[in-house]
Amino acid sequence: MKVLGISGSPRPHGNTSFLVKEALEVIKKEGIDVEFISLSDKDMNPCLACDLCKETGKCEISDDINDILEKMKEADAIILGSPVYFGGVSAQLKMLMDRSRPLRVGFQLKNKIGGAIAVGASRNGGQETTIQQIHNFFLIHSMIVVGDGEPTAHYGGTGVGKAPEECKNDKIGIETSKNLGKKIAELLKLMKK
Repeated sequence: MKVLGISGSPRPHGNTSFLVKEALEVIKKEGIDVEFISLSDKDMNPCLACDLCKETGKCEISDDINDILEKMKEADAIILGSPVYFGGVSAQLKMLMDRSRPLRVGFQLKNKIGGAIAVGASRNGGQETTIQQIHNFFLIHSMIVVGDGEPTAHYGGTGVGKAPEECKNDKIGIETSKNLGKKIAELLKLMKK
């Protein structure tokens, strides 16, 4: 079993990366392999709507996204994290989402578990709408969407941080992200029985 955690933040060591890693650490302690990817240093280009991926099952653009799509196919669960940008995901994460069209050929992410983490500048800073956008992505890929599980049991990890590393002091953000990791590990184990 393997869980892939992806931070869609343009910052390599920001709050989103921190919370995604918190969730992955919980999963790792359950004996499940994890991998972390930051989109901050990746060579990525937007979808050109050429529709060749519908015919070939591959994106014709040559950049780092193709390697990430392969890792997504290989994973049993995927955590997507994003800072809030005007109530939605970052441009980096949106680019990855848009370029995932080849994975819809044959629904290659079907029945994989998906969990979301979002970080806003205030407690009610658009985290839930950002998570909803990530959940919509998972649903369109026919994935299994999970929230952060009890005792918080909401939509996913929700952090608050304006400045880099501010989430290290956000107890709620850490708790909800860890609970997301616990829920993913729990469901993976149930599915693999």
